[in-house]
Amino acid sequence: MTIYQNLIAGEWVGSNATKNINPSDTNEVVGLYADGSADDTRNAIAAAKAAFPAWSRSGIWERHVILKKAGDEIMARKDELGALLAREEGKTLPEATGEVIRASQIFEFFAGEALRLAGEVIPSVRPNIGVEITREALGVIGIITPWNFPIAIPAWKIAPALCYGNTIVFKPAELVPACSWAIVDILHRAGLPKGVLNLVMGKGSVVGQAMLESPDVHGITFTGSTGTGRRVAAASIEHNRKFQLEMGGKNPMVVLDDADLSVAVEAAANSGFFSTGQRCTASSRLIVTEGIHDKFVAALTDKLKTLVVDNALKAGTHIGPVVDERQLKTDTDYIEIGKSEGAKLAFGGEVISRDTPGFYLQPTLFTEATNQMRISREEIFGPVVSVIRVKDYDEALATANDTPFGLSAGIATTSLKHATHFKRNSEAGMVMVNLPTAGVDFHVPFGGRKGSSYGPREQGKYAAEFYTTVKTAYTLA
Repeated sequence: MTIYQNLIAGEWVGSNATKNINPSDTNEVVGLYADGSADDTRNAIAAAKAAFPAWSRSGIWERHVILKKAGDEIMARKDELGALLAREEGKTLPEATGEVIRASQIFEFFAGEALRLAGEVIPSVRPNIGVEITREALGVIGIITPWNFPIAIPAWKIAPALCYGNTIVFKPAELVPACSWAIVDILHRAGLPKGVLNLVMGKGSVVGQAMLESPDVHGITFTGSTGTGRRVAAASIEHNRKFQLEMGGKNPMVVLDDADLSVAVEAAANSGFFSTGQRCTASSRLIVTEGIHDKFVAALTDKLKTLVVDNALKAGTHIGPVVDERQLKTDTDYIEIGKSEGAKLAFGGEVISRDTPGFYLQPTLFTEATNQMRISREEIFGPVVSVIRVKDYDEALATANDTPFGLSAGIATTSLKHATHFKRNSEAGMVMVNLPTAGVDFHVPFGGRKGSSYGPREQGKYAAEFYTTVKTAYTLA
């Protein structure tokens, strides 16, 4: 099989490779992808550093054209890339294609932002002096992305980094290199100068560590586990490096007595189980008031019975496989933990077989959970959801906020009073009313609070806060 190589200083390099396995059919090798070394990483950093002066001063039209060309090609190839994403990550084909479309939209947005770069000209408090406030590129950006959104998250990090004139060393998750390779290939052919975008696939302990150790990386944007995020932070502080972290979540969805039952069930099912529950914005805590609790649990259970778990490429599949064997074990371990803690297994929880060998798990619903149980406090990152019964809105809000995380939160209610109060008082970076907790537009800020996020928001105009540095210049008239 062809080895898909790393891109360093404008050249495709690398002979050592790792198999990319389809979690829907473990007999299928999606491709062989280069396994980068620490030396590869250092070479990529050097290339990015060398390319920075010219690229950071490049014309806004040049950046616009390249980003627009990339967005157009991604959209034109949405079916092909959607199938590739479904094969390597296990997301259902409709979800995977939707993610590819989102990646295209992100590049389109930042192609436009490249033409809207602006600053301020203001008077000084001193006479005959003018003040200019501008934003300039930060420098070499290290990008480390997770496996659960293998094209959208790389897009929303790479596009703004290039838009604002930075150069890049990009390390995607080992499990899902195919979509990352495709997006880098598209940008390379769109006309990026050598060294502006460098791809080094490989192990986090090797490639990621080399990035953390380098004083020539001026900013690192990371999405992944809380533990790794803390290591990124500690290493970055040592180098006085700017860093941006998106980490874990244990997102609540509150269901009040006055909720529209069908709306609440649809939002909860989507939040907790679609994308196999492998979203940092997934709602794995359903906090339900007494009056609607039993009806909601019954309706949600009926809904789960209709969801088809099968090969991600198969028509009619609602939930694909878990991404790999290790994640499947984590999920099943937490299911056993939930049982031992005294929660009631109301539905699912079984590893199942399909026509093709894969990591298939039934959607799992626990009831009679408490907010102190491990299944209610720790991020599982799978299709495992707990229902917590509460007395009223006040207890629901307090329970929702009683978590070390703060990424996303939702509420199902027909009360304008409670919806308004929840939006104001939820300790989360993103709040949804009568909508799934997962699902954020490409042009608005993404990020959380507490243990979920650190640093400036991602996406939209807010991305400039991370990828640029502010300069203030004075001129005597």
